[in-house]
Amino acid sequence: MEILALDLGKNKSVLCDYTSDTGEHRFETVRTDAAAILSAIESHRPDRVVFEVGASAGWVADLVRGMGVALQVANPSHQGWRWRNVKRKTDRIDALKLAQLSAVNQLPQVVVPERNVRQWRSLIEYRRRLVARRTAVKNHIRAILDREGRTLVSGKAGWTNAHRKHLDVLSMPITETEADELWRGEMAEELAHLDRIHLSIQRVEQRLNALGKADSRVQLVRSVPGVGPRLGEALVAVLDDPHRFKSGKQVASYAGLTPRQYQSGNMDRHGRISGQGNATLRALLVQASWLGLRHNPWIREVYERVCRGTKSRRKIAIIAVARRLLIRCWAMLRDDQPWSPPPSRTLAIAGEAGV
Repeated sequence: MEILALDLGKNKSVLCDYTSDTGEHRFETVRTDAAAILSAIESHRPDRVVFEVGASAGWVADLVRGMGVALQVANPSHQGWRWRNVKRKTDRIDALKLAQLSAVNQLPQVVVPERNVRQWRSLIEYRRRLVARRTAVKNHIRAILDREGRTLVSGKAGWTNAHRKHLDVLSMPITETEADELWRGEMAEELAHLDRIHLSIQRVEQRLNALGKADSRVQLVRSVPGVGPRLGEALVAVLDDPHRFKSGKQVASYAGLTPRQYQSGNMDRHGRISGQGNATLRALLVQASWLGLRHNPWIREVYERVCRGTKSRRKIAIIAVARRLLIRCWAMLRDDQPWSPPPSRTLAIAGEAGV
């Protein structure tokens, strides 16, 4: 088998043309652009193209698929690929290692979705970053007021229309501020920045809402009480093809909601969740789980069962709820079935006891 391994760089990439039967290989350096990589693939005519996931992985994957060549995309964060205690690491060594691991089917891989799914995921992540920027600006405004011995009502109440008008009164164009009141100009700049971010969030959410309404899968998972438009779109975009997962445990692991494990001999220790996978999806699942305590009896029952009436287990319980919620949503997408409340364990036990 002829394997063409690419170590993709920002400006140039190293190619390794590897023959799996003999181990013979040769290297080549090309520009990291579509024309150069397309020409290289056409000249080498490989049976398989291999490269690491990264910033350029999407368009390179589209290019390779368009040529009808088999594709493997490596996961560099996997422990089987990480470089440890090495004395020499180069782009050529990286490319050769990719080819060798692919040849013996030991390459840890990731799935690169189609372009429209990647664009959707990117917009979802962009909204998250905009929200984070808005929070940072609000915190800075509070810090300005703290420096001046002024206060702002805590929480969302501090950003009502009435309080915003008060902030506008305190602010002043920075070009008009005196030397001892520069904080008012700083406040004006931050308030203007806050307005721009807020408008950006509104436009992005408007587009995301339109995409969600046009996608039957998003509407399907939104039938779960407590699942809103943001979590619904993230579930569909991140899971993409639900049939690529073999079990609920695999789905939970993909989202980083399974515990870390260290087993040796008689010791079998479980720690915190792995935290791998899409952080935005994980955060939205946790938020929806907290909100679902008020809107979804099933979520409330699972939470209380895991919590065992102990306050110290609340975080453990909410992670357990998030994991179960993810698995149920995945099963709904896999089977194309709307939400159906599972039977209450409490009621089932009572029925068995003849109560």
